[in-house]
Amino acid sequence: MSSVDHHPEHNVIRVQLRQNVVLKGMSEREIMELEPHLTVVDCQKGDSLLHQGVHEMEQYFILDGILKRVVTNQQAKEMILRFTTSRDMETSYAAWRLKTPTPYSILCVTKARVVKLPLPQWVAFIEAHPAVKQTFEYEVMREMSEIMAHTITLHLLDAPGRVHRFQRKHADLFDLIPKKELASYLNMSPETLSRLKRQGKI
Repeated sequence: MSSVDHHPEHNVIRVQLRQNVVLKGMSEREIMELEPHLTVVDCQKGDSLLHQGVHEMEQYFILDGILKRVVTNQQAKEMILRFTTSRDMETSYAAWRLKTPTPYSILCVTKARVVKLPLPQWVAFIEAHPAVKQTFEYEVMREMSEIMAHTITLHLLDAPGRVHRFQRKHADLFDLIPKKELASYLNMSPETLSRLKRQGKI
């Protein structure tokens, strides 16, 4: 981990930050004000950025790679709620606001690079910058709506329908996500996903 300023690829990272869905509308002055609070983290496949059930939370901006938001039950069965990729963000803002533990984990599906800061620092920053707060809270609500729509899809669509919906909604991710992870997200076995492809149904 290192600060943006001390990272050997700081120029690239600054460009990537300005492309982020939440940060792209910020002024140069706002970016410079935020930057000292940011830490760059290079992650390997399988690394955990956030553990389910903790109170210490952070805000993440994804520069490269793919992350997943996962809920695990007491029997260690996992449910993937969403995938996140470059230019997007991850957060546990709702849990922080409600003063509850994090309801999910955030894990790396692939090798990834993220920029993070403690959630209390991020909240203090957006409280001082209402336009940024509005953009951020819109993205939080969009993510929650997306997860709700996905959960409904799991109950209402058959296996080919679930795959087709993912292809339509996330065409850019379909070939990047390992098929085992994609099958889990779509609530089917990797074998079922492969069979559907062989049969020409997807």
